[in-house]
Amino acid sequence: MFKPVIAGRAGTAARSAERTTSFQWALASLSLSMLLSSLGTSIANVGLPTLAQAFSASFQEVQWVVLAYLLAITTLIVSVGRLGDIAGRKRLLLAGVFLFTAASVLCGVAPTLRLLIAARAVQGLGAAIMMSLAIAFVGETVPKEKTGSAMGLLGTMSAIGTALGPTLGGVLIAGLSWRSIFFINLPLGFLAFLLAWRYLPADRQAPTANRARFDHVGTLLLALTLAAYALAMTMGHGRFGMINLALLVTAVVLVGMFVVAETRAASPLIPMAMFRDPVLSAGFAMSTLVTTVVMATLVVGPFYLSGALALEAAQVGLAMSSGPIVAALTGVPAGRLVDRYGAHRMSVAGLIGMATGALFLSMLPTSFGVPGYVAPLVVITGGYALFQAANNTAVMTNARSDQRGVVSGMLSLSRNLGLITGASVMGTVFAFGSATADIMTARPDAVAAGMRTTFGVAAALIVVALAIASASHVLSRRAVHPTVN
Repeated sequence: MFKPVIAGRAGTAARSAERTTSFQWALASLSLSMLLSSLGTSIANVGLPTLAQAFSASFQEVQWVVLAYLLAITTLIVSVGRLGDIAGRKRLLLAGVFLFTAASVLCGVAPTLRLLIAARAVQGLGAAIMMSLAIAFVGETVPKEKTGSAMGLLGTMSAIGTALGPTLGGVLIAGLSWRSIFFINLPLGFLAFLLAWRYLPADRQAPTANRARFDHVGTLLLALTLAAYALAMTMGHGRFGMINLALLVTAVVLVGMFVVAETRAASPLIPMAMFRDPVLSAGFAMSTLVTTVVMATLVVGPFYLSGALALEAAQVGLAMSSGPIVAALTGVPAGRLVDRYGAHRMSVAGLIGMATGALFLSMLPTSFGVPGYVAPLVVITGGYALFQAANNTAVMTNARSDQRGVVSGMLSLSRNLGLITGASVMGTVFAFGSATADIMTARPDAVAAGMRTTFGVAAALIVVALAIASASHVLSRRAVHPTVN
């Protein structure tokens, strides 16, 4: 009498264990995708001096090895996310992993600098697909109650890739050659492809008559807009000249054309109605502001540590590594906190932590030395990890299932725009605050003044993000409960 019941329970337990194992391996494939895409950026930076020697090129020329990768990601990440929504996310993610891995091999065998830059652009396309669809897949592979933990893990893998890149790249270049920093992606990419092919859920095909069409006009206009903006912010080597201004004006004009095209498109790349959702629109805006501040730590930190505190290059690198290490260690715990206490509370807590760290740096006397810089940096980075896990969870939980790809792409785009803007704008604020034409020859007290000014502005940006978080929470509550005051 009891045997069928016992057998049924055993079968249910076995199926539950199988589902758990399957989603864990699926999450492993998404984590590897995030690791590879972030590693692709940071590992190339450390090889620029070696590449300049290998190809007898100037530093400005080899910078395009990094810039081509970032431009490809920035201009295409939203489009590939939308393409995944339409054509199927699994098949596109598999294509992205394959493309990234194959392009890595082409980078490693490139005989000329131009071919290397072209291969890096293709590699950036693969990275854009992996970054966009890895976050989009969380809603399909992970139980809803564990979404925060999954987002925290993906954030951790991104931080690990960023932190590991310079060290791993330096070891590979010293022990083998610059080509090895690209060949290292081959076994990792192969493993990511196998795991994704085996464990990610199959694409669910909509009837052909109901399938949305891909917005080619919107895709082209958005790509041109983002390319113009990215070039306006990165060209000129720290000086904003007429070319930068022309590119920025071009980007503004293209934005207007893009909005008009999207309102007329039958199946728009980015539905304008999406921005009526306060959670989504606030999430994109806050992500851009927050990553602008994060970039300030990367831009200003090395100058302050070397110029004001007189540290050597190795000591600067050690102090700066504390940020990515903290991000890597706090990503998963931050995700668990989001699952337990809710996305809004943890988003606000992360922003408060970032504002506190930035405020301390804006008042920092040089007499506090290295600990006086590293301690607030740890607070900022820990706050960022918590905010990122909470914001990603809130945005992706709120996204419609047929729009997860484009929403994930918008999230990644907002981060990239923040990084690009931070590198340009916060660098300009630093130069203004130091009141010197050449920061390399500035006095220690001038460098310290520039650092304090920069983080004063950074603290103000985080306060703006806090205001946006509060306003979006009130608006979303009113949308759900119209009688709430």
